[in-house]
This record gives sequence, C-alpha cells and structure tokens, in this order.
Amino acid sequence: MDFLFNFNILFYLFAYLAGSIPFGLLLANIFAGVNIKESGSRSIGATNVLRVVKETNPSLAKKLSIATVILDAFKGAIVLLIAMAMDASASTLWAIAVLSVLGHCYSVFLSLEGGKGVATGLGVFLVLIPIPTLIGAILWFVFGKILKISSLSSLLGLTGVVIAAIILNNGLDVGSNAPMYIIAFIIYYKHLPNIIRLIKGEEKRVI
Repeated sequence: MDFLFNFNILFYLFAYLAGSIPFGLLLANIFAGVNIKESGSRSIGATNVLRVVKETNPSLAKKLSIATVILDAFKGAIVLLIAMAMDASASTLWAIAVLSVLGHCYSVFLSLEGGKGVATGLGVFLVLIPIPTLIGAILWFVFGKILKISSLSSLLGLTGVVIAAIILNNGLDVGSNAPMYIIAFIIYYKHLPNIIRLIKGEEKRVI
C-alpha cells in the first residue's frame, strides 16, 4: 500500500479528481436551477452553460459561463502550481496536466462522461507553456469574435498553441512534445461530433 503515499501517485490522483469536478453542471444547477446534462449539447462546459441558462435567465447566463471557464481552468492549474511549489519534476508536471484534462473529459463523478477539455487545457498550458498559450488565447478570442462558433474557435486556438510551442521551441523539459500532443488529441477527440457538424454546416453559432 506504500504506493498510495508516493508523492507522484498522490498528485496524479489529486489531478484527476480535481479535473473531474463538473463546475459548469454545479453552477447551472445551483444558481439557475437547470441541469445542463439534459439540455443543449449536454456538455458540462461554458458554451453549454451559456446556451442553456440563456433560455431562462439571459442576464445570468454570461456570468455563469465566464465563471465556468475560470473554474475549469483553475482546477487544472492549481494542482500544477502546488506540485511546482514542491519541486515536482517536469515529467510529473506534464502527467498532472494530462490527468487534469482527462478528469474533466471523463469525470469519475459523471460515470466517465464530461466536457471537452478546452478550459482545463487552457489552465494547464498557461502554467507550463505560457507564451504559446497566450498566442492561442488571442487566436481563440479573434476567431470567436469573427466566426461566432465556439467549437471552431476553440480548436483553432488550440492548434495555435501547439504550432506556437513548436515554432518557438518552447521546450517541455521532458525530451518530447508528446504530453502536449496527448492533451491536444484528447480535446480534438472530444470535439469529433462538433467537427462532423462543422463539415456538414450544422454547427450552431453562439449569439
């Protein structure tokens, strides 16, 4: 049982459990009295919070959506910041990042269902590769304003993070970009239904 008290194992469990907290679902339920798992896209992310809550309380919808983004990003970043303060290795930090995103996308509290990982990915990337992430965030904001399609702007922003990290040679200090690619793959994979709708021209705009 000693492995349960291993420094890395404890952080990995903490990262996955923190990532699993469905803040969007909780906020919408507590403050708007709606279950976003039963409405809209049924995702627990900020876009679905905005879309579903807006139907009954437009003035509250944007506030809850912003709060969801912040909390989903924070839950990924906080474990990393604690681990960094305790001098965790780069490989441990990247494993924490991957598990945080996995927790959000496959939450233990939602029978391994969850969100699409964008905000949680933003949080962990911001801590580990801040400059490429800021570039990606700018792209996300610009594309979001122009295209008004949340999924597409999110994927373009994510692509911007990955490309910027490669071009700037923003090293991950683990000898490989694999952890970054794994996080990107998880987020792309969770967006497959959106990608299919985009190809068909059926993806909804955020108004």
